[in-house]
Amino acid sequence: MNPMCGRCNLVVYPTEKVNCLDKYWHKGCFSCEVCKMTLNMKNYKGFEKRPYCNAHYPKTNFTAVADTPENLRLKQQSKIQSTVLYKEDFEKNKGRGFSVVTDTPELQRLKKTQDQISNIKYHEEFEKRKGEAPHHQPSNPSPAYQQPAASQNFHYEPAPEPVRPAAAAPPPSAGKRYRAVYDYSAADEDEVSFVDGDLIVDVQQIDEGWMYGRVDRTGQQGMLPANYVEAI
Repeated sequence: MNPMCGRCNLVVYPTEKVNCLDKYWHKGCFSCEVCKMTLNMKNYKGFEKRPYCNAHYPKTNFTAVADTPENLRLKQQSKIQSTVLYKEDFEKNKGRGFSVVTDTPELQRLKKTQDQISNIKYHEEFEKRKGEAPHHQPSNPSPAYQQPAASQNFHYEPAPEPVRPAAAAPPPSAGKRYRAVYDYSAADEDEVSFVDGDLIVDVQQIDEGWMYGRVDRTGQQGMLPANYVEAI
């Protein structure tokens, strides 16, 4: 069955059929809705399933919203709300410019090791000054003179980074001797390297896993793992 024309509503035969805009048209009926100019598939423009030429194609106009008192009130209220939210967010984030450093187990171990090394160096300096004290004392020493010297000896600050203790004189608790049972290569600047069979002297226990001592073969002083040596 042949379809009906979209304009004249008459039967459209295949030889004169134009299929466009979801409808069938006679070639002569496929024309502009305004000026009736005959169109083809290349120059037509469709609007609401009706053909138009380029000159009479309906223009889309934007709808203007009037500044009514209600719209002005809503606009002002939105602006005030945005300002309030900005101030709340500013107050909430104020003072958060610093970075928080996570206190990881590794940082705790390094901090504890640094404190232990600083304590060892303090004892060494204290023993040195105690031995040199008679040379600097006046002929008639008095308690009033000794007090500033004692205060000066006990005032120290932790080292900013792990430092290998000086090899001049061992601390009072030194004297333990260990022998290496494995090879070990230093992983940090405050550690020492040794090989199996090396003699470790002036050893002090830092914690369950670390010691501080001097490798007798190389003269290096520093931290070493406790499970790599055995007591002699």
